[in-house]
Amino acid sequence: MTDELRNFLELTLPKVKEGKKSKFSLGVAEPKLGSHIFEVTKIPCQSNEFVLELLRGVRLHFDRFIENLKPGDLEKAQLGLGHSYSRAKVKFNVNRVDNMVIQAIFLLDTLDKDINSFSMRVREWYSWHFPELVKIVNDNYLYAKVAKYVEDKSQLSEDHLPGLTDIVGDEDKAKEIIEAAKASMGQDLSPIDLINVKQFAQRVMDLAEYRKKLYDYLVAKMNDIAPNLAALIGEVVGARLISHAGSLTNLAKCPSSTLQILGAEKALFRALKTRGNTPKYGLIFHSSFIGRASTRNKGRMARYLANKCSIASRIDCFLEKNTTAFGEKLREQVEERLDFYDKGVAPRKNLDVMKSAIETVETKDTEMVVDEPATELSSKKSKKKKHKAGAKDDIEPMAEDNLAAVINGDAPEEPKSEKKKKKEKRKLAQEAEEEKNEPMENVNGANGFNAEDGTAKKNKKKKSKDENTEDLPAASEGKKKKKKKSRSEDTD
Repeated sequence: MTDELRNFLELTLPKVKEGKKSKFSLGVAEPKLGSHIFEVTKIPCQSNEFVLELLRGVRLHFDRFIENLKPGDLEKAQLGLGHSYSRAKVKFNVNRVDNMVIQAIFLLDTLDKDINSFSMRVREWYSWHFPELVKIVNDNYLYAKVAKYVEDKSQLSEDHLPGLTDIVGDEDKAKEIIEAAKASMGQDLSPIDLINVKQFAQRVMDLAEYRKKLYDYLVAKMNDIAPNLAALIGEVVGARLISHAGSLTNLAKCPSSTLQILGAEKALFRALKTRGNTPKYGLIFHSSFIGRASTRNKGRMARYLANKCSIASRIDCFLEKNTTAFGEKLREQVEERLDFYDKGVAPRKNLDVMKSAIETVETKDTEMVVDEPATELSSKKSKKKKHKAGAKDDIEPMAEDNLAAVINGDAPEEPKSEKKKKKEKRKLAQEAEEEKNEPMENVNGANGFNAEDGTAKKNKKKKSKDENTEDLPAASEGKKKKKKKSRSEDTD
């Protein structure tokens, strides 16, 4: 119950006296809310089918119960409420919107397919003119570059060798291309056809470059949204898992058994239908860990990796700090498990690994906290140094002016502040007191000792007093011994 609802109920409804039955009861749709209202305000609440029917009637005829309500106001209010609700659901951290990752991975997959099909088209098209080039250059991007650079094979000569070596990266390959062009079996193409081939090769190159930029963008976004999952399984596989689940929150809700076969739903349902073996892995299979595991241990490795991926996705979803410490530690655990399956080396316990990860995160936080005051102190010191340097710069020209004035025979005039004036007054007062004390000092000099001698004598007196005080306990101890001896003699 909100404060507004409580105030409204207390103001509008009559107060219920303790020990007496109330003459009314409040109809509430939610029984839990009704029990809470009764606990706080002691207003009796009712929640049944009759109340729900009444509330339905109120909603249906709401415009008749309230005065000055225009016909379209209720619809506008409902629409505004719906908009505000949707806005509140969408309003998260802008840098952690996983929808961008889902779109980027979909686009990356489609680009891969398109670039492959387009590069095959370039190969087929240009092979009519220069068929030997396909065997020499295998890479699609390099083939498009070479096709754009060569254009007409009949014009290819030794002068083009440096340019070809820059593209291919190997001088022997460049020489091989030139030799193949001289004895090529391909047909000649018209200038218009060559221009079209060149333009299409340029488009394929642009698409390949854009694909690289998109991959870099995906890596950056994954490090913002799911850094631990990316550190554990890689950016592309992590993005595929998020896109297949629908969002990072949905992936975090999935148990590790579901995450293990995510992407292999067809095989799972087919196996359940035919009562065959269920699949061991789905999208996780693209991870390097399962490829490194032996055929006997692939299923075990997939199960263990899915477990770690579910932990990493939950940490990324619910942890506010952006850190890769947990993902790196989980990756180390998977590496240890691989060694355990291959060599039999016992891995560390999960509890110890998580403790070390938490310690690393805490140490990083403390370092960040320590660095901030250090930077503030350094800035303050730099400001002080600047201030001192400015003061020195101000003093130096003043000193130069004073020197010039002394040389010219003029007394230097200094600007007197209030503090300086006070200091001068104090000095004058001290000089006056010294003048008064001078005759006394002269008399003391005539008697044969100076003020310095007096201070020395005082020091000697202090030392003698200290010595006397040290001798006193020794003398008292001697007296006590004498008294004891005299007592012993009397007793005898």
